[in-house]
Amino acid sequence: MSSTINQQRRTMMKAVSATGLAAAGAANGVRAAIAEDPWARAKEIADRLSQPLRFRDQDFLITEFGAAPCALAKVKAWVSHDDQAMVDTQAPGAHDCYAAIKAAIAACHKAGGGRVVIPAGNWYVAGPIVLLSNVHVHLKKGAHVYFSNDPRDYAKYGDFDCGANGKLVITRWQSNDCLNFASMIYAYGQDNIALTGEDWTSVLNGQGGVPFAGGSDCWWTWKGKNRTINPVSQANTPGDGPGKINQRIANPANPASLREVAPHLTEAERLLIQGDGDKWRADEQYLPALSEAGVPLARRVFGLGHYLRPSMVHLIGCTNVLLQGYHVIHTPFWQHHPVHCRNLVIRNVHAESHGPNSDGFDPEACDMVLVEGCTFDAGDDCIAIKAGKNRDTQYGPSQNIVIQNCVMHSGHGAVTLGSEMAGGIQNVYAQNLVFENTHWATNPLNTAIRLKTNLNRGGYLRNFYVRNVKIPNGVQTSPSFYASLPGSPIASKTVATAAGAVVTFDCDYTPTADTVRLRPPVVDNIQISNVTVGNVKTKKGELASCYQAIVILGPVASDYNGPQPMPAVVPVTNVVISDCDFGTPVNREQPWYLYNVKGLQLARVKVAGKEISTTLSA
Repeated sequence: MSSTINQQRRTMMKAVSATGLAAAGAANGVRAAIAEDPWARAKEIADRLSQPLRFRDQDFLITEFGAAPCALAKVKAWVSHDDQAMVDTQAPGAHDCYAAIKAAIAACHKAGGGRVVIPAGNWYVAGPIVLLSNVHVHLKKGAHVYFSNDPRDYAKYGDFDCGANGKLVITRWQSNDCLNFASMIYAYGQDNIALTGEDWTSVLNGQGGVPFAGGSDCWWTWKGKNRTINPVSQANTPGDGPGKINQRIANPANPASLREVAPHLTEAERLLIQGDGDKWRADEQYLPALSEAGVPLARRVFGLGHYLRPSMVHLIGCTNVLLQGYHVIHTPFWQHHPVHCRNLVIRNVHAESHGPNSDGFDPEACDMVLVEGCTFDAGDDCIAIKAGKNRDTQYGPSQNIVIQNCVMHSGHGAVTLGSEMAGGIQNVYAQNLVFENTHWATNPLNTAIRLKTNLNRGGYLRNFYVRNVKIPNGVQTSPSFYASLPGSPIASKTVATAAGAVVTFDCDYTPTADTVRLRPPVVDNIQISNVTVGNVKTKKGELASCYQAIVILGPVASDYNGPQPMPAVVPVTNVVISDCDFGTPVNREQPWYLYNVKGLQLARVKVAGKEISTTLSA
């Protein structure tokens, strides 16, 4: 199995690299001419990615391959962290369209490409829709796809037979590589692919909160207790209860010691990676431990018997990708997670899921990405740009990403970078955005513009540009403080990095969660302008826009626990915030917090009606 995995990865990486070299050569002249104007570069990226993909003019209707609509039944399901409602699901005995859709895609691919059409109606699919090169899967107006809520259906059809764990696929879970459940929409190493809908009545339903057959658990239960210190919302996990194993609890299926899977480690290395107790045996900790220990992909086997939920749309190593015009709801985990993709457009998609970790769009180690005209309503970050974690950085940085003309309703962060960013993030442009914070009274946007990393995740952020952002209902007006490590110069639970600031750069993100801390992050060249933040009436009856306007927590050197000499731990540098109105912070006496920051420039910035122009370091 190991040789097969390695061959697949080599073939995919070679194909993507060749595409990247060809595209880079064509753009070099333009880049040189506009090097001094980041927004000209953003326009160049958007213009290049606006060229339509081309497919053969032939339709493959799934009903011609045996698909049939399904009847529906009502079931009580979770629709968010805290709320339940009666929702539609497939009726018992519903016709499974998995084989028909697979056959239609295969026929389309064999013919040289075309369009696979899912007509109006309700369709039950008990397995992944796997995209192939030159295939455009299109949902007609009124098409509603109900994906199976049985995890076993995503461990049946993968390329790698892992015995009792199921037939699994190569995937990434929170930026670490593994063999795991297939996603509802999956592709690996494909070129010229599209997933589109006619409008937002074209629905992809992950049924993340619908109970598994014969029980109260659902996909979202696998999150485990959400140990948040945010006092406002999301303190509950659907279906969670005492004695249930989930991604946060030590899984007896995992070995008792890393010696069993990584005998090459020294005793000191093993103890550092495992940390205290057996928390490292929980699936969400065990996978990064395998990465940190250098365990090869073939031995990172999860699937059945484990609790790592699949992303809804997961594309790895693909080029020339279009995601457009559909509505995705109730996803088990992240809504969209492209990895190592190039030339990817997501346009006019409604990404709506309020369950645990329901990030809207998480491009990882991707190059040339356009996010345009989308609406996000998420149970976690609306957009979170990522680039590998621990030692899984082989795909390089995320770069050349344009985000424009989008609306964000709810989420932890509206535009977020990290926290998994070990491979680096650069050249990101975000403009003409509205962070509505629609549910500000009950489920507020925690922060608007957010960076999160630490001495474990490391990486770099450079060349990040933001302009023309409206936040009419502010962000969360109560603080959520972070827990620092023993010996830190920052007292625990005194800095509101978790929620409460409009701009949050957090270079000490949840340090207690990571046992290995030896990669200081670097943050440089950030420009934010024309951000306007409105006030709302708080529970205390006062008008406020946020708890603080700006929180920049640079890297904390005392967190380092690697070999000596310690690498340089440098301050956050070259941050310019200009022509912004941050409304009225609750904490008027300290509207910003800075640590390990050099030369923050505030130019014509309004806070509580007072204009400020100054340069700050701390």
